[in-house]
Amino acid sequence: MKIAILGTRGIPNNYGGFEQFAEFFSVFLKEKGHDVWVYSSGAHEYQEPTYKGVQLIHCKDPEHKIGTIGQFVYDFNCIHDARKRNFDIILQLGYTSSSIWRRYLPKKSMIVTNMDGLEWKRTKFSKKVRSFLKYAESLAIKGSDHLIADSIGIQEYLKKTYGVESKYIPYGSTVFKDPALSVLNEYNLEPQQYNMLIARMEPENSIEIILDGVVQSGNKLPFLVVGKHDTNKFGHYLKEKFKDYPSIRFVGGIYNQNHLNNLRYHSNLYFHGHTVGGTNPSLLEAMGSNSLIVAHNNKFNAAILEEDAFYFRDADEVARTLENVDNKQDYTHYLENNTQKIKEKYTWELINQTYLDYFEETYAAFK
Repeated sequence: MKIAILGTRGIPNNYGGFEQFAEFFSVFLKEKGHDVWVYSSGAHEYQEPTYKGVQLIHCKDPEHKIGTIGQFVYDFNCIHDARKRNFDIILQLGYTSSSIWRRYLPKKSMIVTNMDGLEWKRTKFSKKVRSFLKYAESLAIKGSDHLIADSIGIQEYLKKTYGVESKYIPYGSTVFKDPALSVLNEYNLEPQQYNMLIARMEPENSIEIILDGVVQSGNKLPFLVVGKHDTNKFGHYLKEKFKDYPSIRFVGGIYNQNHLNNLRYHSNLYFHGHTVGGTNPSLLEAMGSNSLIVAHNNKFNAAILEEDAFYFRDADEVARTLENVDNKQDYTHYLENNTQKIKEKYTWELINQTYLDYFEETYAAFK
């Protein structure tokens, strides 16, 4: 089959979850003998025409010049180019800035859209933007032949809200197998003598709730806040609010995957406060990195972690967990169970094959 992947900034990945998936899946498809094309930003640092046998199409992307509206221009450029390529299948990753162009999608291609999370619930957006995102969500459903939900919660939401079926295929991950204590030296940390979180500085990631709980508990262990805060209004607010608590360390964004894996692996408690979205990549990475997880209590997180985590809804519950759980090794069954889930349910090989099987099944009917 001739397959295109739209909706990312391009590969190789140097940005985020969808880009990582696009890289792994496109290379997998190529190795299986399919003709694969990935649309990439003209501003991507990698400008070669191919990557590991995958064809790359670099489209003009003015986001760095004109801001968010540039995402809409980039997506239009990608869709406009796709009209002349005669793709069998077009996989769209997300819909935020592409669904308004749905009428321009090529009619002869089967359109499959990964619906991502509930973007319109993100409180960082204004009411007008959130209203648009809800509208964009409905357009994506109308403009797609098939939908993919990366969590059971999203699948149930699509069925209840729009009466549509979707294929549940979660995100993928790996088990981290090469811990190195030397990484901790760069952060002046001791194994299992610190707690942490990794998140974008956004209110719906429960960062303020978690840090309020840290203060309330009186826990003196270092608490690492990993996420870019210096160019973010909410990040500035958090850093100012907690400036008088030296145990809370805002270390900024860390983009070295080996460092992130080691920090998770050697932490005592790992907090995951995401409240919006489906199968969050960072949660799977934590599960595969020997993390003892304390997650926000919602159906998205619970569907993945099940009984193998601690949960919280407010700062009081965060504080109680910090007060009562002081030795990660007392909960090795949680760690082992989560590692096993990654091996059995969330390997990239399994996720990629599930996508391919779904493509082959649905395209046979589409033809």
